[in-house]
Amino acid sequence: MLDALGVRTLTPLDSVHHGAVRSRADGGRHVVTRPGSFGGPGSLIEIAAALRGGAHPTEGTPPMSSSTTPLIAATMGDGAGVGPEVVVGALVEPRPDCRPVVIGDAARLRAAAGVLGLEPDLVVVERVADAEFTPGRINVLDVGLLPADLPWGELSAVAGHAAYEYVRVAAELALAGEVQGICTAPLNKEALHAASHRYPGHTELLAHFCGVDEVSMMLSTPKVRVIHVTTHIGLLDAIRRIEPGLVERTVRRGHEALRRAGVDEPRIGVCGINPHAGENGLFGYGEEEKIVPALEVLRADGIDVHGPLPADTAFFVAGRGDYDLVVAMYHDQGHGPVKVLGIEAGVNITVGLPVIRTSVDHGTAFDIAGTGEVDVRSMIEALRQAARMSPSPAATS
Repeated sequence: MLDALGVRTLTPLDSVHHGAVRSRADGGRHVVTRPGSFGGPGSLIEIAAALRGGAHPTEGTPPMSSSTTPLIAATMGDGAGVGPEVVVGALVEPRPDCRPVVIGDAARLRAAAGVLGLEPDLVVVERVADAEFTPGRINVLDVGLLPADLPWGELSAVAGHAAYEYVRVAAELALAGEVQGICTAPLNKEALHAASHRYPGHTELLAHFCGVDEVSMMLSTPKVRVIHVTTHIGLLDAIRRIEPGLVERTVRRGHEALRRAGVDEPRIGVCGINPHAGENGLFGYGEEEKIVPALEVLRADGIDVHGPLPADTAFFVAGRGDYDLVVAMYHDQGHGPVKVLGIEAGVNITVGLPVIRTSVDHGTAFDIAGTGEVDVRSMIEALRQAARMSPSPAATS
């Protein structure tokens, strides 16, 4: 679009709101650029008004959330990684769809705000009920486990333990009904293990705290959603674990999650295990027969499910809109295509818990932690989807 307008340079002037930057182009024309995940429902109206000269950048702020919107516990993740930065960056603007309360370390969040060049009003609260939701304010339940001199970008057992505690507190709040959803910034699995917490990641950790035996990981991007039958185990173990009952339960969890998100009749494509889904016995040893019985039961129950499909084409046709959800049999079968298609705005959703949990679809990024270079769009989208899928407080009271 800029090429079509003959614009070759942009000189930043100010912000209409966080993420929406107003610049002066050659010849004096004003241009506003904004990534898709930034801003509330009134964002484009604010931008249009600013370009007409009618509204000051601070006017027309999206409305604050009300007592009917869900309370979301936002965990800070590994304090040595980009978690503190994405939390502050995502919460500095008011949210009309939810009321987030951070579970983390207030001092680290202030340091992250400084790195980002932001000055939010970071307020420590003793209870979720004490949180107030006003423009520029970020409410924090301060667990206070990180030392002041914790270095950015270095593996730390202390940070791993703190991240574990943030998730524990969030789960307890959710089970007590004090929050309706959880949104997690990234933790580091090696740091978690260094702190003697032997869990593969958030998904299994939350299942433990919530007393749930089996959950599923769903990755959601603007182009495709994928749910995994198996996740953090080796490939040979994954193939051994796949069986009709597990496939059926995974599809049902995905179907329920999509209906909760507003997709009334989800179209679901199920990947095979072997190349070309076995090519009628040409590849593999009949592993697709672990999948077929589950699909027959699901179809009999009226679920629109297709497969087993060759994985290399399943994601292509899902990306063009043929399927609302792809069921991957193992970790890399689902993660690789999703991260190519949309890691910047990707969201990790745990389904099967008694509470909605969403997360960024990226790691702790130690290489850029503490530099202010992190992209906060995935955290913004994770909060949006947590708000969308979580019930209102009235519905859970």
